[in-house]
Amino acid sequence: MRFANVNGRSTLVAGSATGIDLARATGDESLADPRTALSRWEEVTERAAGLDRGSRSSGATVTWSENDLLCPSPAPGQILCIGLNYVTHAVESGLAIPDHPFVFAKFTSSLAAPFGPVTISNDTIDWEAEVVAVIGKTAHRVPESEAWGHVAGITAGQDVSDRSVQNRLGVNSQPTLGKSRPGYGPVGPFIATPDEFDDPDDISVSCAINGETVQSGSTRDLIFSIPEVVAYLSDVVVLRPGDLIFTGTPSGVGIGRTPPRFLNDGDVLETTVGGVGTMRHAIRAQQPGPTGAMTATRSGTKE
Repeated sequence: MRFANVNGRSTLVAGSATGIDLARATGDESLADPRTALSRWEEVTERAAGLDRGSRSSGATVTWSENDLLCPSPAPGQILCIGLNYVTHAVESGLAIPDHPFVFAKFTSSLAAPFGPVTISNDTIDWEAEVVAVIGKTAHRVPESEAWGHVAGITAGQDVSDRSVQNRLGVNSQPTLGKSRPGYGPVGPFIATPDEFDDPDDISVSCAINGETVQSGSTRDLIFSIPEVVAYLSDVVVLRPGDLIFTGTPSGVGIGRTPPRFLNDGDVLETTVGGVGTMRHAIRAQQPGPTGAMTATRSGTKE
């Protein structure tokens, strides 16, 4: 099953731009809100599997354009991230391979839709394509062997990073702050349940800028697998439905290149996770406001 947030309504993906409105198909309007659907994920998957052809054609069919697709988990309580989780990325960053997962966070205000503009604040903004695990069942002190049972599914994430802020107090000293400007956490376009993958421990992830592939990897190369990460985090943190776990980025980021390369006004950033889909974002430079203050063109919010 693939799940989408179409203009704020829970939708089961049926085609490239068509789906089934979950609430209308089941006759349960309480499931319209994706937040509610994620909080009742086991029920949702069971009811989705039981939908017959009649219910799928009784006015529940919807179509969408890219701009209708919102973040499939629109209000995560927590966005947790694992840094340096690919050996090649740790090497290109000039940092030691960690003995334990290196954990930081993105503030929820960084969350963004899978399509649309991303406004960059300066000329040191980098890309990091990631496979993101979405929690579907409360997890606390979950063993690795049971971790997949607490994951609703997989989606794509782009961990946009302001390197000047991230490294302000030394290399990688401020990852949470450097990765949390508004719009720096796009997620989507869909959530794919684990059974959608031939091997949920071997999921491809890639990034392209203006059509040029700059990152390509697979979760089979993670230092700490998705089940290991869920178990590790849940030993300390209570993970709840809708929470997002960014699992790490493969090599190919801009700051690891010689010379470094960063995002520029007019770039098109594409992030793809196999079995999920592709996000696409137009990069826009932040413009000065009328009084000289910097105003984000994305939403008009001042930083």
